Amino acid sequence: MIQTFLRRPTSAGEFVADGVRLLGTLSVIAAAIGWGPVAFGVCAFALVGVYAPRFLGLRPAFDVALGVTVLVAAWSSVLDVYPRVAGYDLVVHFAANGLIAAAASVLLERVGAVAAGASRVQVAVLTTTTGMSAAVVWEVAEWLGHNFIDPSIYVAYDDTIGDLVAGTLGSFIAGLTMRLLAADSRSVPAPGSHAAREAGPRPL
Repeated sequence: MIQTFLRRPTSAGEFVADGVRLLGTLSVIAAAIGWGPVAFGVCAFALVGVYAPRFLGLRPAFDVALGVTVLVAAWSSVLDVYPRVAGYDLVVHFAANGLIAAAASVLLERVGAVAAGASRVQVAVLTTTTGMSAAVVWEVAEWLGHNFIDPSIYVAYDDTIGDLVAGTLGSFIAGLTMRLLAADSRSVPAPGSHAAREAGPRPL
């Protein structure tokens, strides 16, 4: 994964994806200066979703979609958009959870936790359950933030259940489209691996 992360961009889509990463890094600085430590923490946490696609070698469209979505989710929190726009929270959870679950499924495949040649149904189930787990972690983080960091972080029963449902549905849709999302990977096979021998040398 380190080799994949260090590989130079070779297409317009890859340059755009790296531009999103630069924007995400600058966002952390801007949040810290203009909105304080809580905003800094939110945007810094979002960097995981911005930089992970480069380690995984996700196709540019998937890379950009995940990076932009997590940045929108983070800044929507910083700017208090969620409580002001009805239903917006559900849309963000649907999109973000789905893309995060898909990226997590790719990671599991990279580390060998998913058997090669897994069926579409198996991949869909894995992605859905992974997304459900991520949705639960997300809601627990909101609860912890509300109770121990900033009481203005909105937490309510209906909101939590709605977010979990939206996140799970997004993960299910992502699971059904994993073959498309994970296609055209930019991942660099490890030296000596079967994939590396079949692929041959790749230009930097």
